[in-house]
Amino acid sequence: MQLIKVCSKAIVLSLVVVTMFAVESAAQQSQLGKVDFPVTGSEQAKAHFLRGVAALHSFWYEEALEAFRESTRVDPNFMMGYWGEAMAHNHPLWSQQDTEAAVKALEKIKDTSKLTPRERAYIDAVRVLYGKGDKLTRDIAYSEAMEKLYRDYPDDLEAAAFYSLSLLGTVRPGDKGFRRQMRAGAIAMDVFQKNPNHPGAAHYIIHSFDDPEHAILALPAARRYAEIAPEAHHARHMPSHIFLQLGMWPEAAASNESAWAASDAWVKRKRLSKGLRDYHSLSWLLYVYLQQGRNSKAEELLLMMRQSMDEAGGGRLRRTYAYMLATSVIETQHWELAGRLLTSAEEKAGGQSADSGEHSAHGAARQSSSGRSTAPPASPYNWYGQSVILLARGLAAVETGALAEADKIIAELQTVRKQLTDKGEAYDARQVEIMGLEVNALASAKRGNNTGAIQLMKRATALEEEMSPPSGPPDLIKPSHELFGEILLQMGRAKEAAQQFSVSLLRQPNRARSLLGAARAAAQSGDRAGAIAAYTNLLQIWKQADEELPELRQARQYLGQASTN
Repeated sequence: MQLIKVCSKAIVLSLVVVTMFAVESAAQQSQLGKVDFPVTGSEQAKAHFLRGVAALHSFWYEEALEAFRESTRVDPNFMMGYWGEAMAHNHPLWSQQDTEAAVKALEKIKDTSKLTPRERAYIDAVRVLYGKGDKLTRDIAYSEAMEKLYRDYPDDLEAAAFYSLSLLGTVRPGDKGFRRQMRAGAIAMDVFQKNPNHPGAAHYIIHSFDDPEHAILALPAARRYAEIAPEAHHARHMPSHIFLQLGMWPEAAASNESAWAASDAWVKRKRLSKGLRDYHSLSWLLYVYLQQGRNSKAEELLLMMRQSMDEAGGGRLRRTYAYMLATSVIETQHWELAGRLLTSAEEKAGGQSADSGEHSAHGAARQSSSGRSTAPPASPYNWYGQSVILLARGLAAVETGALAEADKIIAELQTVRKQLTDKGEAYDARQVEIMGLEVNALASAKRGNNTGAIQLMKRATALEEEMSPPSGPPDLIKPSHELFGEILLQMGRAKEAAQQFSVSLLRQPNRARSLLGAARAAAQSGDRAGAIAAYTNLLQIWKQADEELPELRQARQYLGQASTN
């Protein structure tokens, strides 16, 4: 009898512990959103699994991996935990995948006889993702497998969400048409309507409509996502994609400030390397501050980034630093400082490389044909880091009259372009070609060759329009339509310049330099109403701008004179 009482107490205690664990895990999941994914296994394993799925939907791969591995640690026979681990090794929108690690995880799935047909369908789909063929072939095959799962289980919101993501994973830079993105967005919107707290639904809506024409469709999801998954710094950052597309600078600034703070707190809490902080959000924040005329705040971020490189040991951080530095120089037009700052950045990097191991300041590692993640290049700079530094140096050389130096930089950009072309990286090569055309056109105009400058800029704008729509701060750093407008203004062709600034503002709404150019073009062409509207809009954006900005004084002076006439 006594033994029965002891056993009963032990059972009750165990149930209390499991219940407390489940409540705690549910609270953790609530900080990452709400997902419903029925699986076969122990309650403790399921709780870790659900947190992993929620983290996965916010691309918080480190936390997802930790949760999935914990689910299989507490229950080695929990097969869906290995599915989750494999999923966390694929970063579909970043063109990055660790095939070897994923295959090792999938090899641990031994006995699926106790799983439901639905669970086996998930496992079969992820095996396709890491199967035979190049990455795009496997991405397409995986999406087809997820479409079948989505159709076979119409009430499974997770199948819908992951199918939506799989469609986005088949899109490549330069692809024409919007059908896949629109379908992905429609599916994610349906999930969002059924579960307004689903992190993947809000996330994938934003990615689906992340371009100037469709961004307004994602604004409700953008306003909600950070509230759905406040624990994930990426969830705090993602709304800024839509805010930026719509020129909503205060909201974009707040989003990236919050994302950076969350990532910093996470690194400190877990005692991780500072190199794991969200420098992506930091670089976006710098761009947003510059659009707001808050140059001194942007300079603080640049100093923080420089210190981070020293503390965390360079590597990929140097690429982000190159982007931030080039952006600062070009946006502020502090040309006299460019040579010293940019040369110092190159020396600190320890050399340059045209290796295309990483796509841009906004992307991540590219893929080899086998699907393995391409390792960062030996040199801290890759083709993108090198190119943006060359662009900034080239524009600065022209603006300071060092035309011979500019010619050398144009030749260097042509070399980078050729290296990319030889590697079959046509899209990246086109981007570098535009940068070279911009420096060449500005130099031609400086030499008085207006016809040549216009021809070069027509080529540059045509190439840019053939590229994918802008998604975030411009990878080109200097949008070609904006530069074309500035060159035409220098030639006294204000009406033609106004047309270029108009196109630039369609592609990058409320971009400060384009608004300033539009205001100047309107004023020079006698369009008083247009100049007043553009300057008024600029002052609205520059509410927090540094007072010493000459452009700020110019805008106030024009509007002051206009009000008295």
